Parts: sequence; structure tokens; C-alpha cells
Amino acid sequence: MAEPADILRRLFDAAVARADPLRVVPPNLPEPPRGRTVVVGAGKAAAAMAKAVEDSWPGPIEGVVVTRYGHGLPCSRIDVVEAGHPMPDAAGREAAAHVMAQVDGLGADDLVLCLISGGGSALLVQPAAGISLEDKQAVTRALLRSGAAIDEMNAVRKHLSAIKGGRLAQRAAPARVVTLAISDVPGDDPSVIASGPTVPDPTTRADALAVLRRYHIAVPEAVRRHLDDPAAETPKPGDAVFERTELRMIATPQEALDAAAAAARAMGLAPLVLSDSIEGEAREVARVLAAIARQVADRGQPVPAPCVVLSGGETTVTVRGNGRGGRNAEFLLGLAIALQGHGRIHAIACDTDGIDGSEDNAGALIGPETLARARALGLDPAGMLADNDAYSLFEKLGALLVTGPTRTNVNDFRAIFVGSPA
Repeated sequence: MAEPADILRRLFDAAVARADPLRVVPPNLPEPPRGRTVVVGAGKAAAAMAKAVEDSWPGPIEGVVVTRYGHGLPCSRIDVVEAGHPMPDAAGREAAAHVMAQVDGLGADDLVLCLISGGGSALLVQPAAGISLEDKQAVTRALLRSGAAIDEMNAVRKHLSAIKGGRLAQRAAPARVVTLAISDVPGDDPSVIASGPTVPDPTTRADALAVLRRYHIAVPEAVRRHLDDPAAETPKPGDAVFERTELRMIATPQEALDAAAAAARAMGLAPLVLSDSIEGEAREVARVLAAIARQVADRGQPVPAPCVVLSGGETTVTVRGNGRGGRNAEFLLGLAIALQGHGRIHAIACDTDGIDGSEDNAGALIGPETLARARALGLDPAGMLADNDAYSLFEKLGALLVTGPTRTNVNDFRAIFVGSPA
């Protein structure tokens, strides 16, 4: 059998490959319309999705998509714009204006093909009237540090936007709108993926205000005034504007886990898939998964070793320290501390987009020797976890996994390898 680190990397690669836009976009394309075809979109997979459309579309197309800096690909007929993530910036604002201009003046015979993936909430920035980009940045910064879940964050973002929460579909009417979505959110809720620019929004202004209160987030006065105004409400389920819209979910976290499970079986390992939608503080999730891994290793339950424990979803990090992190690095450091050098357990945790938070790594790897090696270098694992400084620890250990942008995004991938008893 291969070395544990090699096994874990192969499982991650299998999960990412299952969500490759060049594979999943072409079979899900609609029939060309009688009129124009306009392609718009946003997210970390947007450029690769646009390239897949260009390579497969039988007729003329035009449009624009926006992706994160460094995640672009050259396209000949669709403009690809790079912008800021996770903090929105002026490039994202200009790109959003371009997207909205693309869908203006379309008729019933025209088609808007919308390419949506994770990261679109930050990348597609068109503040609502009366709200500045700086206001949006302040709210986003506070939400990112608060520990709020992605659906909570996006409930706020949608109500501060002129493009999210169904407003892009509203602008495109009466054209037909077909959205191809790659899910990066627990439960695959299309209204949460990139804050749902082309789908109905079930959340309300009251929900957005409740999130801000729950996490004690002080907002600029312009934001408060806007959320108090009924005009801030988004189009809801049943609104006539969505009568000619269709959503096709083309890649999901569960499908990525299924691909990793198949790869594990091919290597003679029993896969245990826990869930594709695990949420919670990264370090607390780590404690729970460490207990499950120990039960497998020490009791042979619920599956015997050798096996891999697989999970996805999106953990959160409440930032209290001053270190360099990323939720996957924080999860792994918490896991290593909880396992205390268990001799048969190794793990990987990575963001499938290739970037863990705002760092340059996808994630990292741990093994039985991780804590001992860290302490031999004079590092304090518990102290570094308290300072949200997991990246620095794994960097010093040479345990970071750097893939570069994968140009897809089906959320976090975690695999825990439990070896056979000696």
C-alpha cells in the first residue's frame, strides 16, 4: 500500500477532478436560443466554466465573467475579469456593472447563460443605492472575522446588493435564464451559492439584521438605513420574474466525496463518508472527528481499519488572534492536538479551490509525528492555535499543500486515514 500522505493526496485529487468545469459544463448546456446568447457569471470556477462553454457552444456567444485574482483563463469570446476575494474591491464592482449591462435590453428569444460558483458573493459587487464599496468592505470584514456561517453571511450580502438575491434575473427578464451552478455550500442551496443572483431569495431584511445582532457587528449608518427600508427586500419565491429561469446543479460536494470514496475502494480502503455539509468552528469540528478516528483505530467501529473517514462542508473560524490561518489549517492543527500523536492516524484538509482562506496553500497534511516535530522546532501548537496561526506552524514543518488555483470549488475536503493495527 502507498504511503498515507500519497493516499490522502490522491483522494483530494479525485474529489477535485469530479468537479472540473471542463468535465461537468458541456453535458449540462441548454439548446441554443433563436436569439442572442449572453454568458455572465462569477466565482472561483467562472473562468474555467466560461472556457468550457466556449469550447462546446455551437453558435455565437458573448459576455463576461468575474473570478478571483490568479484564477483566470484566456477566453476568446467571453471577457474574463479578475477581482478581489474574500474582500470585494473596485474591480469586482466594475465587473458587476459590466454583467448587468450585458443583460440589459434582452428579449424573450434571448438566452442568458449564468455560470455560478463559490466565491461569487465577494466577486460580484454592486452595492445597493446609498451604500458605498467601503461600506460593503467594512461589513464583509466584520462578517469574515465573526464566525458567521456562509448562509448567514450571504443573507446580509444579498440585502446590501443590487445584483445578488435574484436581482440579476430581475434585470435580465424577459430573456430566458439558465444557471449552471457548482455548489460550495452545505445543503447545495442555490440561493446561498454566490448569494443567488438568478434565484429567489427566501431570506428577509429581518434575517439580515438578526445576523448582524447575533454577531455584534456594528455597521455603517448607510447600511443600517438601507436595511430599515422595505425597498431593500429581494425578489421572493413565486415572483413572476423567475418564470423563465432554470437552475442546473452540475457539481456538488457530495459528488466530490463519492469520487474520493471510489478512489479509496480502488486502493483497498473502506471509505466512511460522514457528511458533505459539516459546519461549526474548525477546532471544535476537529475534536469531534478526532474522536471518530480514535474509535475506528481503537475499536474498529463503525468501520474496521484500514479505512478513510471522509467529510466536506464549510467550517468557520472566529478570529481572536493575530496569526496566519485558514479554516483547513486551523482544523488540522486542532485535529493534531486532539489526536496527540496517535500512531496510525494521518489526515488532509484542503479547500477544493486550491486556496485556504486568503493564504497561498490549499491546506495541509498531518501525521503521528506532527506535534513532536513542531515541539522539536520550539513551536507551541496549542499557543499557535489560540493565536489563529496554524499556517505558520505547517509552513515551518513543510506540511503545507500548495496546488495553486484549481478553478473549481466544491468547498472543503477532509480525509482521515486510519491504518491497520500492527
